[in-house]
Amino acid sequence: MQPQTESLIEHGPRLVIITITAVFCALLEIIDTTIVNVALNSMRGSLGATLSEISWVITAYSLANVIMIPLSSWLSQQFGRRNYFAGSVILFTICSFLCGNAHSVTELVIFRFLQGIGGGALLVTSQTIITESWPPHKRAMAQAIYFLGVIVGPTLGPPLGGYIVDNISWPYIFYINIPVGIMASILTIQYVRSPSYGKKQSLMDADWLGIILLTVGLSSLQYVLEKGQEDDWFNSELIIVLSVAAFLGLYLFVWRQLVVAFPVVDLRVLKDNNLRIGVTLSFVLGVGTFGSTFIIPLFTQSVLGWSAQQAGVLQLPSTLFVAVMMPVVATLIQKGVQQKWLIAVGMFLFYCFCMLTYHIIVPDTSAGDFFWPLMVRGAGLGLLSVPISTMSLSTLKGAEISQGAAFSGMMRQLGGSFGIAMITTFLARKTSIHRADVARHLNVFDNNVQQHISQLAAGFHRQGLDSLASRNSAYQVIEAAVNKQATLLSYMDVMMLVGGIFIVFVPLVLLFIRRSKNKVSLADAAH
Repeated sequence: MQPQTESLIEHGPRLVIITITAVFCALLEIIDTTIVNVALNSMRGSLGATLSEISWVITAYSLANVIMIPLSSWLSQQFGRRNYFAGSVILFTICSFLCGNAHSVTELVIFRFLQGIGGGALLVTSQTIITESWPPHKRAMAQAIYFLGVIVGPTLGPPLGGYIVDNISWPYIFYINIPVGIMASILTIQYVRSPSYGKKQSLMDADWLGIILLTVGLSSLQYVLEKGQEDDWFNSELIIVLSVAAFLGLYLFVWRQLVVAFPVVDLRVLKDNNLRIGVTLSFVLGVGTFGSTFIIPLFTQSVLGWSAQQAGVLQLPSTLFVAVMMPVVATLIQKGVQQKWLIAVGMFLFYCFCMLTYHIIVPDTSAGDFFWPLMVRGAGLGLLSVPISTMSLSTLKGAEISQGAAFSGMMRQLGGSFGIAMITTFLARKTSIHRADVARHLNVFDNNVQQHISQLAAGFHRQGLDSLASRNSAYQVIEAAVNKQATLLSYMDVMMLVGGIFIVFVPLVLLFIRRSKNKVSLADAAH
């Protein structure tokens, strides 16, 4: 029988220190997934890299992350949670310094991959530490505190990165991790305790085949999601090969974990109904959180011409509102409000955010137009994050908590990758379709069209261009207008698509989540 996690419960100042340390480590990891995006051009110029080469700075970190997240529970048991967590923080901190000092794009990609190995442990292990340190009846509040870092991180990354790149230099987006990492390492070694969940397994007896299959499957899947649109999906031989590798790797990994005596990832924990539904909802939450954090800055920067810093600041009020929502939602859960109602309302509010955004996508959208839609999104995320996380881990004990947190973190990460891949592909395909539709309505023999072109050409002619150059410039203006209109229509379609995903889950949540007499339980969705 596994020891109860109550033996790890902390109180007073020790609990506060452990919680703050874990939240800051999770925040560091999440910020680093987005802060680099706005510095790519500066890195590219400084290191003399191509756009394709510099994009590996993001891809390498994501690949390492998605591999380490499901292995974090097993590694914690092998080396002790405190040692593994502290070692991961130290590795993350050292690699942050090395990234800032990289002299070539190859060095930077290697150091980012190693940084991702350290970062992969921070998110999941932080959640496990917080969950086990708080009393069971207060774990909803613990999850609320943890998710502050998860939700705030993606929003803080772009404006913080933009400010550093504009006012200092790009290496400092890595250097800012160092003081926090040093302090977190010291506090982890001093205060975090390692649970004892039985005799640890010899590394010689570890399921190395399972680890290899997991690495091949997840890294191939992550690459396909990250690079699929860039490489034109299945028109690329590499994407086809990696898609097959992802399917076979994950299929054989699941088979291996079900037959091996000591699995590195205990899939049997998914027999828990709460966790099974929770990881599904975590995937959907990842689509919404990372997808919306991606699409709003993309629209404001590519269509409206905003800077990265302006796009990031736009989302700060809604992020602060999420921070206010978290403890309120946790209190509601502790007072006995059914989580299915909170989740269903959160899904509906996220749908409302998508529909409100759909109606404000115009060529001259202002920051004020985004305020209320983003506040609605903040309310939706607040109602989704804490109930989903609390429900997922609510009936787990001992080592199961760490396994459950790993599954939830992995699915949230994959949901984010899937959401971004879906949005970029959908945008590209829809833009082509809408461009053809809009252009079809521009008849060059139409009097109104001819008159507009003549007016534009006359304006360019008055600026000193000859007749041929003036007419070509007029056609370019028309072309730009067509492209912009097609792009706007595509962004509207994206919001409709994401909103549709969330509204579909409202009745599913109400149908499959039920409440038993003493605790929340879930109907088996497979049946």
